Amino acid sequence: MYRLREAGHRACLVGGGVRDLLLGREPKDFDIATDALPEQVYALFRNCRLIGRRFRLAHVQFGREIIEVATFRACGDIGDEADGPTVERAKNGRILSDNVYGDIEDDAWRRDFTVNALYYDITNFAVLDYVGGMADLSNGLIRLIGDPIERYHEDPVRMLRAVRFAAKLGFQIDPATAAPLRQLGHLLEQIPPARLHDEILKLFMSGSAIQTFELLRHYRLFGWLFPETERCLNRQKHHYPKVLLVRALANTDQRLTEGKPVHPAFLFAALLWEPFQERLQQLEVEALDESEAQQDAAEMVIQAQVRHAALPRRHSLPMREIWEMQQRLTCRTGKRPFRLLSHPRFRAAYDFLVLRAEADESAQELADWWTRFLAADESGRGRMTQPTAQAKKSKSRRRRKPRSARGGTQTVPPVPET
Repeated sequence: MYRLREAGHRACLVGGGVRDLLLGREPKDFDIATDALPEQVYALFRNCRLIGRRFRLAHVQFGREIIEVATFRACGDIGDEADGPTVERAKNGRILSDNVYGDIEDDAWRRDFTVNALYYDITNFAVLDYVGGMADLSNGLIRLIGDPIERYHEDPVRMLRAVRFAAKLGFQIDPATAAPLRQLGHLLEQIPPARLHDEILKLFMSGSAIQTFELLRHYRLFGWLFPETERCLNRQKHHYPKVLLVRALANTDQRLTEGKPVHPAFLFAALLWEPFQERLQQLEVEALDESEAQQDAAEMVIQAQVRHAALPRRHSLPMREIWEMQQRLTCRTGKRPFRLLSHPRFRAAYDFLVLRAEADESAQELADWWTRFLAADESGRGRMTQPTAQAKKSKSRRRRKPRSARGGTQTVPPVPET
């Protein structure tokens, strides 16, 4: 900001950084708003790159940190093609290109929520408020700037952001801001799946996943992100699908609070587990091989999901492994349990099994066995993996089918000696 000011430009800290500092929270990142054009910012910082077509931005990188620098946007569709670029909109009102520049007050009215439109000016070390953001911050209110229906049509992702900020900050959504949410969820179908994937990670990996999930369902937005899961939740039996999902979300929140890593694949495995189970049961009825049925069911669920929100292979492949290992964990004799310990997804699969056991008693005995197995020493593990006497007895009683019954060539019995 000081380098921009020394070059004759105005620069202010804006958005979530100012909001979080005023609330006594540690900001996740910092955004800068300035009257310098993106090309001028690029000329001042050699560690800068310009991104975006719809909304031109400058990213200035300091080590691993990226500072987002945006030029003040104009308020409304000003200008014409002869004077310069204008705001391009689709027929439904969604903004396609927004690179019309103005002053700081215009920029404030172009932002989405009042609590995100506060500016910290280093010229006089003051917080500037043009839209009533300080009052809404004090009252714990998430309120859109301008007409909510129009603003949601401009960018439907604002509906998800309203829910995310409300859950993250513990705020209420202003009634006028909340009123159109249930009717406008279909607008999310216009958003590219890759962008929705990024928004899903922000929604569920910000430390308030449970509250976010409940708000998404309350405002009927969850079904536009995970339609197959929503369908299963609507006809859940004994609340099992929801209990599993809620426990997974609680586990995610707890790990983030404790500073532990969270892999998105584990989260997606929980979000899509019930649709996977449903598909698997359908394929097993068709008498498919168990392994083939698992692969086909996983592929069907993933293909159905990516039509609404992207699911990159770096997340879908580990997710499939977690699902596949749920069946492999049922093998508890011989060397198989020891081999599973070296599998790169074993810990995630075991944690997922424990969550299943908390939600469904039928998995409790298996989860308890693996918990004891992990706690035992080598000799104890060896005893646990020995077949039981009853299992040995039943195995000895098994008689192989004649080769003819197995589809092979029938053998001729030997001729007795005379």
